[in-house]
Amino acid sequence: MGYDFALLGATGFTGGLTADYLGAHAPESARWAIAGRSAAKLDPVAQRITDSGDSTPETVLVDVKDTKQMRALAEATRVLATTVGPYVEYGEPAVAACANAGTTYCDLTGEPEFVDRMWLAHHDRAHQSGARLVHACGFDSVPHDLGVLHLVRQLATDEPLTVRGYVRAAADFSGGTYQSAVRAFSRVRAASKVAAQRRKAEARTDDRRVRALPERPGRGPDGLGWALPLPTIDPVVICRSARALPEYGPDFSYGHYAHFSSLPMAAATVVGAGGALAVAQLPPGRDLLLRLRAAGEGPSQTKRDASWFTVTFVGESAGRQITTRVSGGDPGYTETARMLGESALCLAFDAGLPDVAGQTTTAVAMGGALLTRLDFAETVKIR
Repeated sequence: MGYDFALLGATGFTGGLTADYLGAHAPESARWAIAGRSAAKLDPVAQRITDSGDSTPETVLVDVKDTKQMRALAEATRVLATTVGPYVEYGEPAVAACANAGTTYCDLTGEPEFVDRMWLAHHDRAHQSGARLVHACGFDSVPHDLGVLHLVRQLATDEPLTVRGYVRAAADFSGGTYQSAVRAFSRVRAASKVAAQRRKAEARTDDRRVRALPERPGRGPDGLGWALPLPTIDPVVICRSARALPEYGPDFSYGHYAHFSSLPMAAATVVGAGGALAVAQLPPGRDLLLRLRAAGEGPSQTKRDASWFTVTFVGESAGRQITTRVSGGDPGYTETARMLGESALCLAFDAGLPDVAGQTTTAVAMGGALLTRLDFAETVKIR
């Protein structure tokens, strides 16, 4: 096995930040690589990391559309991390290669359709080969998945448990993230169809109940501000972790919300998101939205330094209530690069990880080990 880990997509905006993070935090003995189509773009990234005095990656030329090249890359590394998106368009070759090679895979996707398609197409093969397919290892959905895991472990109850997560953030987004979001808006019907196919095919436990709370607006934690249902991939990931881990109890419910300080701000967000969703349903509208911001662009260092996020989780069980919190800096890029970087390092080097295979979640695959590495969850209040 040639590499401990490899990063595919290091020449992109988020990929470059992840490469820098890995260079600064990988063990000195690690052998790793950055991979992409262009040597002219890869070489400066490798040189930048070397000039910083960090561990130097090797460079591997690979085109995600070339099956043989992707297979060779997957077979040459123990862990393959990828930032190449939109994943529904470019992500499957890396998943397929890792599933066939028995290689651990991790990515940054927040696209539910892609995750469901990969489960339908590659979960069984990965389970047979021993590959771990760990999606959503960035802001989608590490803070949320691990934040709930932290809460569950603090409460330690055998009674029905209800958890609500409230997300607040101030941040800009890159062109790639914008493009992925617009394409996701345009594929709502396709995503719903694939999700239904997965639900039909996926085995469920009969002795434990896991469900999403009804999507209704309400007040924020402790009655402060306003909370609107947030239909991201995060609650889906959390419920999958809860189904896989008995410590979530016999009856687990989760609700996911965007938390606003004022009602006008919440209303403006609903109107804006609804308008974008409607426009994206028709090809001319989708193409117009895509032209507004090109992929490859990202927020400046100054903007990232001023960005932040906080996710507050409130859990209730048997008359007890616990509040935990996950917080950090720029969610989409600085923190996401750290989350993916630490996920790759955790999967490559940490001993005693759960013995799982197939498509799984960060809480199931890494759990406490990744929580320790990131050190971003705290218990705020128990009553």
